[in-house]
Amino acid sequence: MARLFDEASGHSQRIDNQADAIAAYVAGLHPDRDFVVMEATGVHDRLLRHALAKAGIAFSRHNPAHTHHYAKSTRRRAKTDRLDARMLSSYGRRYHPEAEPVPREEGEHLQSLARHRDHLVEMRAKLKKLRSEAFDAVVIDDLEDMIASCDTRIKAIESRLAEAIRQSEETARDNALMVSVPGVSKVTAFSLLAHLPELGLRSPKSIAALAGLAPFDNKSGKLNRRSQIQGGRSRVRRALYMAALGAIRACERFRDFYTAIAARSGSKKLAIIAVARKLLVVLNAIIRDKKAFA
Repeated sequence: MARLFDEASGHSQRIDNQADAIAAYVAGLHPDRDFVVMEATGVHDRLLRHALAKAGIAFSRHNPAHTHHYAKSTRRRAKTDRLDARMLSSYGRRYHPEAEPVPREEGEHLQSLARHRDHLVEMRAKLKKLRSEAFDAVVIDDLEDMIASCDTRIKAIESRLAEAIRQSEETARDNALMVSVPGVSKVTAFSLLAHLPELGLRSPKSIAALAGLAPFDNKSGKLNRRSQIQGGRSRVRRALYMAALGAIRACERFRDFYTAIAARSGSKKLAIIAVARKLLVVLNAIIRDKKAFA
C-alpha cells in the first residue's frame, strides 16, 4: 500500500502495491508533465519503478534518512502517510533531483544473485563459528554437513553469476576490464557490477562518495578532527577493502602509495582505505575509457 500526492491538484490517494493498481495510476501520468519522487524501499518500490520506466515517466528515489531530516527541518512533528507524501512532493520541488536511469532487468538479476551469495557467505561464516565452539560429535558432523552444503550453493550461485555476466557483451567486457587491475578478483568484479552500476558514469569524487570512501571534514572552531569516511554502500566498500589488500601485495604502484600514506598518517587502516579509494578511481576511469589496466 502506498500514499501518493499530486502537486498540481493538491489531492492524495492510496493505492495497493500491486501491478494492476500501479498500472492504472501510471496511466494517468504524462511524460512531459509529471515527475515522481519516492523513498527508496528496496524491493517494495520495484513494481512502481518498472511501471514508470515503461511509461516513460521520470522518477527519483531518495534515502529515507535524508527525507526524514528534511521533514524535521520543516518543523513538522506529525507523521502520517498523507503528510509523508506531501513532504516528498515538497522535497522534490526544493531540490529538483535528477531522474534515475531506467531500471534494467539484467542488472537487477545480477544484483539479486550477488546479494544471495553474500547471504550464503554470511551464513557459512556463522556456521564455521558454531563449528569452532562445538564439542559434541553429532553436532560437529551436522555443522560440517551444513557448511559443505553452503560451499556447494555458493559455487552454484557464482556459476550463475558468471553465466549472467557472459550473456551481456557490455557486462562481460566491463568484467574483463576490472579483473585486469591487480587485486581485483572475480568476486570483487561481480560485486561492483551488481551493486555499483554507476561505475564509469560518475566523477571520481562522486563515485567515491557512493561507495562510502570519500573523506568528510569534521572541523568547527578550534575543533580539528581527522576527516572520516561515512555512509555509502557497505557491500561495495567491503569488496574494495579486500581488493585493496590484494593490490598492495600484487602491485608496486599501489604498495608504494600505501607505504607513503601509512608513514604520513601513522595508520595502516587509513592507508588501506586510501588504496581502496584510489583503486575505485582507477576502476571508474577504466570502465569509462574502456581500456584495461596498464
